[in-house]
Amino acid sequence: MRHHILSILATLLLATGVQAQTASWTADNGNGTFTNPLFYDEFSDPDILRVGDDYYLAGTTMHSVPGLVILHSKDLVNWENISYCFDRFDFPEDRFSLKNHEEIYGQGVWAPCIRHANGQFYVYTNINGKGLQCYTSKDIHGPWVHHNMKGNIYDLGVLFDDDGKVYAIHGYGEVKCTELEPDMSGPKEGTTKTIIPEGSGVGEGHHIYKIDGMYYLISTDYRPNGRTLCSRSKSIWGPYETRVITADETYGYHAASLTQVPRGEKYRIGHDGTKFALGPLDKDATACTNAHQGGIVQATDGSWWALFMQDFHSIGRTVCLMPMTWEDGWPMVGLKGNLGRAPRTWFKPGTAMGYYGIGQPSEKPHAPYVRSDNFDGKTLGRVWQWNHNPDDKMWSLKGGKLRLTAMPAEQLMWARNTLTQRVIGPKSITTVELSVKGLKDGDVAGLGNINVPCSWVGIVKNGKALTLRCFEQLTNDTIDTEASLPAGKIWLRCIGDYDNDQAQYAYSTDGVTYKTVGRMMPLSYQLITFQGSRHALFAFNTKGVKGGSAEFDNFTVEEPMADRSGNIPFGKTFRIINMATGRPAVCDPHGLLYDTHANDRSERTQFQLIDRGAGTVSLKCVDGRYVKVYGDGLPGDVRFTTNPKEAEVFVWQDYLDHQFMLLSMRNHRYIGKSPTTGSPYSMDFAGPDPARRNGAVLKWEE
Repeated sequence: MRHHILSILATLLLATGVQAQTASWTADNGNGTFTNPLFYDEFSDPDILRVGDDYYLAGTTMHSVPGLVILHSKDLVNWENISYCFDRFDFPEDRFSLKNHEEIYGQGVWAPCIRHANGQFYVYTNINGKGLQCYTSKDIHGPWVHHNMKGNIYDLGVLFDDDGKVYAIHGYGEVKCTELEPDMSGPKEGTTKTIIPEGSGVGEGHHIYKIDGMYYLISTDYRPNGRTLCSRSKSIWGPYETRVITADETYGYHAASLTQVPRGEKYRIGHDGTKFALGPLDKDATACTNAHQGGIVQATDGSWWALFMQDFHSIGRTVCLMPMTWEDGWPMVGLKGNLGRAPRTWFKPGTAMGYYGIGQPSEKPHAPYVRSDNFDGKTLGRVWQWNHNPDDKMWSLKGGKLRLTAMPAEQLMWARNTLTQRVIGPKSITTVELSVKGLKDGDVAGLGNINVPCSWVGIVKNGKALTLRCFEQLTNDTIDTEASLPAGKIWLRCIGDYDNDQAQYAYSTDGVTYKTVGRMMPLSYQLITFQGSRHALFAFNTKGVKGGSAEFDNFTVEEPMADRSGNIPFGKTFRIINMATGRPAVCDPHGLLYDTHANDRSERTQFQLIDRGAGTVSLKCVDGRYVKVYGDGLPGDVRFTTNPKEAEVFVWQDYLDHQFMLLSMRNHRYIGKSPTTGSPYSMDFAGPDPARRNGAVLKWEE
């Protein structure tokens, strides 16, 4: 099935060249609701800050520069990239610049904490081998001042307390508190104290808050699987009591295959010949992919929200926006009646909670980045990041093209001045035009996926001969094709189905007709570089010398699933197929919602939606009866009424590809049917399981 889906996608998009970017994924549905994830590309370790009416989100950038990204929003749903804390790592060591086989893959900056105090912004982070760092600025746009605080503090939360003291919370299992010097010169010596002992089931990734005089610590744990916890105390030093505030919320995404290296073999970055493997795939496993590490914030309307990251397969980790409910003094993720879980589609902050479409979108829906780039500007778009510090003498924007000069490297992962941007899901097609006229003997240039294992498609020049090469490091497979390029140009393309962890390369010699090359490659997430898939524009020389130059133009990204306006089947008559059983729902004459055999296409298996506004719907069988829930929603409580005013009101949960869930506005639980018990449909499901086969995820077919 996955192979078939990607084949259809490739067929539709290979025939003609991709035009300029049209629609890009945005969580905003334009009707007062949003659908997670906030971004369908990587944004890990989010920390959220509100200052007045403005929200700021800081995230991990690892070894990529510019580094320490900051996004801005007015409504928590629509975001814009407005700043990076630094353009380049300002440390002299070769490893920050990918020199002399030194690297910081999977290191660099990670797990930031953004705060505002004393009239300025603070962003704290760790840099491997350098300790705690802080970047300060009075203006969120910069310029930022770098403070090397040193000290062994990482994955931290920072609190500016009412008495002027600054505290850092850090550590895994054994959680510690350290007071920081107010001038950001470093940790205050002798102040570190354990505030939560090992054995309390508390993890890492701390975010500390003081709310109404109480200290609240949000942490995440990954043993034996992912959970997010809250610890609270009347004193910063404890003692703390702890509760789990969310667990098992995967939005129906199972753990991805992780890149594996054979036991006893040490992986060397960029070394072709490593015997890679993709780990076992357990579609029923939550593992650590569920919503976890992140911050919480009170919105301008008084509501509370969590912005937690979640693993989205080969895309990497990205951000979900989750409503919170205070229960007995605890900030619980989710809605009353279904605490611990959170809807994929819900009402934006500031939308009146009378629901039913009341309230207007506060901001026009937009994506955080412009992904396509014709390189006509004087600077690169904000979406671009270099793989390690670049050599600024060896690249340029000139004549509306990106020019990369080839420097010595034996493989893509060692190629300096590789320009990258994150892939965008759930599906996307990326194309770039490459001029090879400036290449010299030994040069290699093209479009790649700088992941572990990596892959690429491009042109290799040996003497005067040009070869089209497709390389896949997972299998150490090289496919060469003689390249005849009379115009000196080639168009390279990556066709990605990232929800299903697949991608394939293609090429064109005229920019119109495309041919695939190589296989449909399986993709993975991995804990070597701690990044998902990233497009890479590269040029390097395999003969140990400075080479010629490659010129890139018209980088375009097409997102065929970005427009979700037709995902809710308004105006259609459809059957509802339960993903767990493959059987259609039927309005039983006895008055229950049940299922029937797969070939039943009778009137009682046909449904229509009644639009109640703002993404809310009622469900009607074409025989004239409306779905209504009687009682608490137990099996048998899902029955019918002929009065449309009595019909149950649901929030449509868009799971893409015609898959959906129905969330009751009354008890905040989902309609579903057990695949094993034989019971009729109920309204008591907490949410989907990772494999989407617990009976709560449905599919509509017209």
